[in-house]
Amino acid sequence: MEIAQLIVENLLIIVVAFGLGYLFWQFRASKQIKTAREDAKRLLEEAETKQRELLLEGKDEVIKLRAAVEAENRERRNELQRQERRLQQKEENLDRKIEGIERRERTLTNREKELDQARQELDTLRKQQLKELERISGLTTSEAKDLLLKAIEAEVRQDVSRKIREIELEAKEEGDRRAREIIAAAIQRYAADQVAETTVSVVPLPNDEMKGRIIGREGRNIRALENATGVDLIVDDTPEAVILSGFDPVRREVARLALTKLILDGRIHPGRIEEVVNKAKQEVDAIIVQEGEQACYQLGIHGIHPDLVKLVGRLKFRTSYGQNVLLNSIETAQFAAMMAAELGADVKVAKRAGLLHDIGKAVDHEVEGPHALIGADIAKRLGESPKVVHAIAAHHGEEEMQSVEAILVQAGDAISGARPGARRETLESYVKRLEALENVANSFAGVEKSFAIQAGREVRIIVKPEEVDDLSAVRLARDIVKKIEESLEYPGQIKVTVIRETRAVDYAK
Repeated sequence: MEIAQLIVENLLIIVVAFGLGYLFWQFRASKQIKTAREDAKRLLEEAETKQRELLLEGKDEVIKLRAAVEAENRERRNELQRQERRLQQKEENLDRKIEGIERRERTLTNREKELDQARQELDTLRKQQLKELERISGLTTSEAKDLLLKAIEAEVRQDVSRKIREIELEAKEEGDRRAREIIAAAIQRYAADQVAETTVSVVPLPNDEMKGRIIGREGRNIRALENATGVDLIVDDTPEAVILSGFDPVRREVARLALTKLILDGRIHPGRIEEVVNKAKQEVDAIIVQEGEQACYQLGIHGIHPDLVKLVGRLKFRTSYGQNVLLNSIETAQFAAMMAAELGADVKVAKRAGLLHDIGKAVDHEVEGPHALIGADIAKRLGESPKVVHAIAAHHGEEEMQSVEAILVQAGDAISGARPGARRETLESYVKRLEALENVANSFAGVEKSFAIQAGREVRIIVKPEEVDDLSAVRLARDIVKKIEESLEYPGQIKVTVIRETRAVDYAK
């Protein structure tokens, strides 16, 4: 009984607890539903408020757009009205112009009719006048035309001759002026040093005791050095210096380098001399190639034969009246190229010929003849173009000039040698040298006049034809050459030209 009662009590407690829980759950659920309903109502109210605000904003935007569209339409209507007014004015102007043109056409038509009538009257009068003139003069129309044409032709010929002379004079003056401008522009554009490089012929010594070591026992050292280099060594009373004497500037440079090395080394004997000279030759050969390549690179010249490059480099050790021949060649190339550009000539040919124009001087002590012809022959053999070869040969007048480039090379060479500071020779000594050359020629019997030209490279002698015959002219040229060689000092060679001219003169009485 007690167990059953306990079970019943427990069941009642469970039922009461379940009931209380159910009531609590119902109460909580109803509270949540109420809260949810309040939230939903609040959201609906907010949504309605937002919707009303959006509707109001949309209405304002629509009103603004409508106002803008209406303003734009008004503007377009106004623009269309303005265009219509302009078109209407243009149509009115066109109508007025068309009316004016029609009036002019009618006036022109009337004038044409009047002119036709006047022409007919003039033709009738001209025919009447011609008949009257023919009757008075007794000439037909064709005969009168011939007389008139002859008179006009004579007058026109005279006018044409006078005009041609005027044009020739103007052309000559303009040509001279243009040539002066071109040469002046070339000289102004090129700037070079005033001091010209010369070949070194004196080797300084640290002391006078070195002279004895250079001479050696019984002169064996100096003989070995002279035999190896081909240069004479002059050991005189000049303090602390040895003078090198030789006609070949390259050999002289080899001797200078070798002697300088021997002096610095201190070991001077025949075996050492031969070894040092060989090394000096190699160094000079390398310098020659380097100088030739540098000159070509400086001028922008390509495709030159390697042997020509070496000859150009050899000019580094060659001088003419104190002016370095390589520098003269570079200057000549630049001057010729500048003037060729101004005149519309071939710049490449002028520059190339200017650089190579004196290559004959690199070997003129080895080959007989004028250096211009020697250089032209070398250039021809080594594949240079005929224009370049001709410019080289003609730059001192050995050949008649046949191209503008040849003339420009000659002019560039003259400018390079004549500019102040290019050469050591003064004007006074230059004039004296030319006078001495002319005096030698004038000292012979039968010579009427003599002229030293081409800076003393040539002397032209005019003889008296009644005193000197053709065979005597040949002997006279040979005798003058011998006397020049004996009495004068000069670089290179001098060309002697004897001119014998016979004139027959008579008078009609």
